Order: sequence, then C-alpha cells, then structure tokens
Amino acid sequence: MKILGTGSAVPKFTVTNDMLSDYVETSDEWITTRTGIKSRQIITTERFEEMAALAGQRAIDAAGLVPEDIDFIICHNVCNCYVTPSLAALVQHHLGITGPNCPTMDLNSACAGFVYGLDICDAFITTSRAKRILYICAEEVTRMVDWTQRETCVLFGDAAGAMVLGEGDGYLASKLTSTPMPDVIYYRLPCEPTPFETGEGIDTHMAMQLKGREVFRMAVSSAQRDIKDVVEKAGLRLEDIDHYLLHQANQRIIDAIKQNFDLPPERFHSNIHKRGNTSSASIPVLLDEEIREGRIHRGELMVFNGFGAGFVTSAAVVRY
Repeated sequence: MKILGTGSAVPKFTVTNDMLSDYVETSDEWITTRTGIKSRQIITTERFEEMAALAGQRAIDAAGLVPEDIDFIICHNVCNCYVTPSLAALVQHHLGITGPNCPTMDLNSACAGFVYGLDICDAFITTSRAKRILYICAEEVTRMVDWTQRETCVLFGDAAGAMVLGEGDGYLASKLTSTPMPDVIYYRLPCEPTPFETGEGIDTHMAMQLKGREVFRMAVSSAQRDIKDVVEKAGLRLEDIDHYLLHQANQRIIDAIKQNFDLPPERFHSNIHKRGNTSSASIPVLLDEEIREGRIHRGELMVFNGFGAGFVTSAAVVRY
C-alpha cells in the first residue's frame, strides 16, 4: 500500500483560549501550560459531512485523480449527528460518486483509529479487493463535551484529514492493541425510549468523561512501547525514522514521549497549538499540513502513533 495523496479541512471559525474565558473559568495561561493549545477550530455553520468530503476531494486532487477513480470509501469517525447512513455514504454523495461499484464503510476505534483504518485499507489493497481507497478521518469532538467543564472543553477541535491509498510497498509494519479500561474515557448518547423500559439499568446521556492522569500515564507508556516495537518489526532503528507523527492529544504527552528517545526533537511534529485535539483526525491533518508546507518528502520514513478510549493504541511505519 502507498499514500497517493493527502488532504485536510478545518472549520472557518477559530476559538482562542481567551475567547473560552467568556464561557468557562479559565485563561490562556491555564490552558497553554497544561496542554500546549492556543486555539482550535470549531464547527458553526458548516455541515460536518461536507467538511469531510472537502478533505477527501483535496486528497483526490493531490493524487492527480478524479472521484470516479475511487473504488472504496472508508471513514473513521467517533461521533457525528448521523447514526445512519454512514459518514462514508454521505461523503460518497457529496463527491458525486454515483456508480454502484464504490462501497462505503465507517469505523470507530477512538483517537487511535487512524492506524486501525490504515490496516484495513492495507488488507483490501494487498488482497486486490480495492485499488484506490479514499480514507478519511473526520471528527466534531467539540459536540461531545460539557462546555461548563474546563478540564475537557478546552482540549478539543473539529477537523477532517484524508488520503488516497493505492498499490505499493509503503506500509512497512503496524501494531494494534486494546486493554479493556472503558472508564478512562467515555461518552454516552441517549437512545430513543421504548414502552418496555423499566428505568433500571438504562444508560442516560453523559458528556465526555476523561480521567486525565490515567490517560497521560497510559498514553506515554503505550506510545514508548508501541513505537519501539513497530520500528523493530519493520527491521529498522529509531534513528532511521525521519518523522514521528503522534496523536495530538496534549503537548505535555508528546513531550514526555519524545524525551524517552535520544532523537533530534525536530523529528517529532506537532500542530496541537493551533488545532487542539481532533481525535482520529489529528495525525492525517498533521501529515497533510507538513507535506504541503514542505517538511515531509517522498521516500522518507514516518512513524504514526495513536492512543485513545478503550484503551486502544496503534502504531505504524510508513514510507511516504
């Protein structure tokens, strides 16, 4: 499998840390020192599925293709307003792919889901069941938090990252794990009532709950382990890797991870200061921005690493 082109899209409305102090007791200094975040983009008038489709179209353009060249659309998404149809089906509609020969599918593996989806794309391509896959990670995480809780609402932003994947030998190794700890991060949506409910044991709506210290500890330890393991699995050394793109959850987490490696700090890329935590979209958005700004070039080796609710983790070695 090979990355043929990348794209990304973010909402037009930027919310700075100072703006958040109008809604919750916080400050730029409080947020920046704890997270490294200065601003984030939040959906206002946009339609979420159109933002995802825009990222996809930009990836198709970057690959030198047209939408009709795509024969599979896979989207990763934690939460959006549509339960059905899938986000991938909505993207297909917005891109104008009308034929019956382009199946669509959604995935959800939380903030680690970008690499989970890459693994699935690789399986379809290497078994010749698809030739050109449009893979999109799109998130509107700001709709999942309680905007009176500063510990969570200051962290997140909305975004979509996309890539077109095709035949090639660029996917060198991957690692996926899951440790059953559902109470570390979770979010429950209400479902429609039935006349048979007793009221006992029925889940009620609850905004995102996040145990920050446990997330920090598990993210750092899992990332250090998974990065070492996946690089060794690829038959490489840590110093052979040109670029490390980690899930943009918190700058303190990223700093703690890279401090464990005796590598030039500039190999660890970051955009969390201007995007916030965009869940599964964070790595593909970061990748697209770094490629377009000339900091990542063809032939270079990259490590992707993610971690999120579950507790799930993922890592991959990819040659761009």
